[in-house]
Amino acid sequence: MIADAVRQVGGDEVRVRALMGPGIDPHAYRQTRTDVAAMTRADLVFWHGLYLEAQLEEFMHKLAQRRSVFAVAESLPQDRLLRHDNYANKYDPHVWMDPQIWTDVIAAVRDALIAARPNARATFETNAARYIAEVEILAAYAADTLRSVSKQTRYLVTAHDAFNYFGRAFGFEVIGIQGISTESEAGLHRIAELVSLLVQKNVTVVFVESSVSDRNVRALIEGAAARGQKVSIGGELFSDAMGADSTYEGSYIGMLDHNVTTIARALGGTAPTRGMNNRLSAGS
Repeated sequence: MIADAVRQVGGDEVRVRALMGPGIDPHAYRQTRTDVAAMTRADLVFWHGLYLEAQLEEFMHKLAQRRSVFAVAESLPQDRLLRHDNYANKYDPHVWMDPQIWTDVIAAVRDALIAARPNARATFETNAARYIAEVEILAAYAADTLRSVSKQTRYLVTAHDAFNYFGRAFGFEVIGIQGISTESEAGLHRIAELVSLLVQKNVTVVFVESSVSDRNVRALIEGAAARGQKVSIGGELFSDAMGADSTYEGSYIGMLDHNVTTIARALGGTAPTRGMNNRLSAGS
């Protein structure tokens, strides 16, 4: 998502290399020797921050002593962030799930690029304004589409707790089997607790994620079945990673378009089969 923003804002003025691709879980990712070489040679290194890349945190702070390193989400004001339930002074890092917040991240990327390449200010400002306008159109589509989902079915059950900003922005109760980090474990007690919740609230649809194992989701479905509650998978969502490179879903806008469209259709709302721009992959 960050690489996409840098490409959109930087345009022909920059060459961008993303170290984490489709299906990669940033919570657990560790830098390789190739990554280290790439980052130490780069003119500017962008990362997310807010402890999303937990295994990279120490390396990034050390790299910042020698190179230009910018944690895009840590530029956001704290009153826009959701506090972590279990850790003091920590925040939910999944800010890209709210496109209005992501426009502030795009602006932060713009400012970092201008600081690094002031001669290209006009290009960066023009590109950022265009891209922010596109993301605002996405936000409007998401709000309109998700409004069609009945209040009785606005439960978003996913593999891990990545959708809280989405829930706050669009009025959904979000239930993650694992915690904010995929490094947390969902034990038998947690599964049993969630099965009871699904039965109590008559939740019949859950979602898997492209970058997280579906093991816990399958266990939840089996547990609900044992209690007489039929629960099905409403589709695969992009949480911590985008879709395949060179596809529409491999862009930030395509990623969110896919999520919004999939959630709305699975929960009884109304959405175009191929999304906002009629570009979602068939069967997406």
